[in-house]
Amino acid sequence: MVIGVPREIKANENRVALVPAGAEVLVGDGHRVLIEKNAGQGSGFSDESYAAVGATICSDAKEIWAQADLILKVKEPIEPEWPLLRAGQVVFTYFHFAASEALTRAVMDSGCVAIAYETVQLPSGELPLLTPMSEVAGRLAVQEGAKYLEALYGGRGVLLGGVPGVLPADVLVIGGGVVGANAARMAAGLGANVTLLDISLERLRYLAEVMPANVRLLYSNRHNLLAQLSHADLVIGAVLVPGAKAPKLVRQEDLKLMKPGAVIVDVSVDQGGCIETIRPTTHQNPVYVVEGVVHYGVANMPAAVPRTSTLALTNATFPYARRLAREGWRQACRSDPALGLGLNIVCGKVVYPAVAEAFGLSFSERESLW
Repeated sequence: MVIGVPREIKANENRVALVPAGAEVLVGDGHRVLIEKNAGQGSGFSDESYAAVGATICSDAKEIWAQADLILKVKEPIEPEWPLLRAGQVVFTYFHFAASEALTRAVMDSGCVAIAYETVQLPSGELPLLTPMSEVAGRLAVQEGAKYLEALYGGRGVLLGGVPGVLPADVLVIGGGVVGANAARMAAGLGANVTLLDISLERLRYLAEVMPANVRLLYSNRHNLLAQLSHADLVIGAVLVPGAKAPKLVRQEDLKLMKPGAVIVDVSVDQGGCIETIRPTTHQNPVYVVEGVVHYGVANMPAAVPRTSTLALTNATFPYARRLAREGWRQACRSDPALGLGLNIVCGKVVYPAVAEAFGLSFSERESLW
């Protein structure tokens, strides 16, 4: 099989979908691996390191898209890449279709096979290819939130951990999944007072056993959310409905309850966000202000630490990529139900229910495509 790794062209996206160690294994398996020039540079991997293990370096992304049977990426194809998608070509990446009807229709029109990292799901409910980036994003959310609380950036001028004689900041985490748990641990480690909301009592009971003493756990409902917003210095949105749009839990009128200069970091922005006033931003222009509250909406947060993120991501994705290359998408997805759940769009048909529901599209069962 011909496996292609184009350079990511989304703004400030420095991750890469395959590291040289993975390329070496795929070449050893008998595949031809095409790497776009400088694809790994942002994560610290030179073209020479790929060439040394047998990969072919290509100067033009179009050459890779035209030849590859399997495309490995980090982020969804953006508009300039849509015309390069080919019928029958397998694209394995984060797609987050429910956040973009235009992307969804472009992929449908292309006839390619779209396998989304974020919906690969184990029988336990774990999302193994979303977990590593959720861990990074949860920790980064606190790091970025702490920065934008500084007065220089329009924040309240509050230090998360306080100092002796001065109370620490109040941090509200909405959602107790991987992002929320990592954010809560990070904020607590810095000495903040942390409140975490979640709708699952089972999850709250688990978190009660593993969280530090300065993390308070609260059942999530409208009343509790509003009560916590009123004294939060930093709010972290960490709500996930796999493959679907995130529910809008914080409304625009709710911002009037918050302190001027408070900060919101909505990690779920790549699925539409759980804050009504959030919109996607970039690493170059990450924040804006609504109702006196600083909003941080960077949709590819882990790209800020590409070395860590690339290694964490490829540790998780590579076994699945190798299986797709070895068996082909039909056999690989049929024999591994977790990978099968990654199928979102196949040859123009939507096969993931939440994506069809998001845009009122017709839905086809995966099994009908075998």
